[in-house]
Amino acid sequence: MQTVLFHETVFGPIHSRRLGVSLGVNLSPTDGKVCTFDCLYCEAGFNSQGAGRSGLPRREDVARQLEAKLRAMAAEGVRPDVITFSGNGEPTLHPDFAGVMDDTLRLRDALCPEARVSVLANSTQLHRADVVEALRRADNAILKLDSAVEATMRALDRPVSRSFTVERVVEQLAAFGSQAIVQTMITRGEHGGVRVDNSTREEVDALIEAYRRIGPREIMLYTIDRRTPEESLERVGREELEAIAARITAATGIGVQVSG
Repeated sequence: MQTVLFHETVFGPIHSRRLGVSLGVNLSPTDGKVCTFDCLYCEAGFNSQGAGRSGLPRREDVARQLEAKLRAMAAEGVRPDVITFSGNGEPTLHPDFAGVMDDTLRLRDALCPEARVSVLANSTQLHRADVVEALRRADNAILKLDSAVEATMRALDRPVSRSFTVERVVEQLAAFGSQAIVQTMITRGEHGGVRVDNSTREEVDALIEAYRRIGPREIMLYTIDRRTPEESLERVGREELEAIAARITAATGIGVQVSG
């Protein structure tokens, strides 16, 4: 099974297709995965690998490691474009996510004020007021919506909770409105004998309607870039992604960033 884990709490910097020079913050274990989705395309692998033994990092350890890394980068004359919460699972699951966000913003302001703070979140914790308020403090709250068709969302993202639905998450995303960046993975393949494809006209039409309701400041479309645990998934070509993006912008007036 494909499994690529980040074995550090603060990692990189790496070059992100969407964000530039990114210093990563992993609020999940360094030897396992903790997530409320079990996506077919997740580079960290399926949830069945387990959460490991290291546990979630403590707030004070995250701040200490982030400060040390930012100071080391400054000494080398390197500045991150962005500090990005991502890693081996869903960052907003951390019980002190809001406190970690406060620490990160303080360190950013002191040591690299030109950098943006971004969160790659799967939108499953938008029912929590503390998470929502912390996400609003980020420069870029990048929130996932892979499909606006319930069956496709469940087949592709495989949410752990049955209470997580397309209707509910679109309503929660709409509460963010122009503060949100909505991120959508476009891919197709098969899993367990079931066809999974969110690139069809019907799927894009459903996404367009959802984007209209949400009204985000931007949409990010991307496709798989590395091996995935479900090996049948296909990379969608740049030309096709651009065509989908053009349809979305024409129908919604919202700018679409394409990575493919």
